[in-house]
Amino acid sequence: MGGDDEEIIPRRELEEALRALRPHPHPDPELEQYTTPPRVAAELLFTARYIYDDVEGRLVADLGCGTGRLGIGALLLGAQAVVGVDIDPTAISVARENAEETAVSGRLHLLVGDIAPLRPVFDTVVMNPPFGTRRRHADVEFLEEALRVAEAVYTIHKSSTRDFILRYVEERGGRVSALFQMEMEIPHMFPFHRRPRRLVEVDIYRVEGPKGLNGGGEN
Repeated sequence: MGGDDEEIIPRRELEEALRALRPHPHPDPELEQYTTPPRVAAELLFTARYIYDDVEGRLVADLGCGTGRLGIGALLLGAQAVVGVDIDPTAISVARENAEETAVSGRLHLLVGDIAPLRPVFDTVVMNPPFGTRRRHADVEFLEEALRVAEAVYTIHKSSTRDFILRYVEERGGRVSALFQMEMEIPHMFPFHRRPRRLVEVDIYRVEGPKGLNGGGEN
């Protein structure tokens, strides 16, 4: 989509727009409610938009959307519509406020609840799922649902789980078409944090699910 003369939004401009969004006022450690750093979010979204053409004009799902950073970023980059889902009503409320402040609320549809009932109608998923440090395999549960509902999945996982994630995707009949590593800064947020900040190595994936590899549904 888009022509050779399309206007590319500067990465720094997107990053600053995401940085201005409100964070969760009372994050829950059991839900691993860490805000996606603007630099990491911008990298994921720019890859999806300008390298693989998975954003502009697409129907996008933001699973475990939190306060809406990835979904709103996708809308700023031209997504047709985004459906954001989170089990935390406070996070959804903040996401709604953020969407209004960035003038994309008309294209952001927010749902409070589990991601399992979503139908497989999406072109793209963007998500920063729980790493699974508080609830074992939470990251895999999100990945499984993402591969079910969309042809292309952009997701963030700890680099230490790379071998497992690659094997899991292969066993599910999918394919990792992009993978790059970044550092994610985790600030001091919860009582069990002992340092002012922690840098965690994470992998950003583009995964093609079986639906995408098989050419999707009928037009």
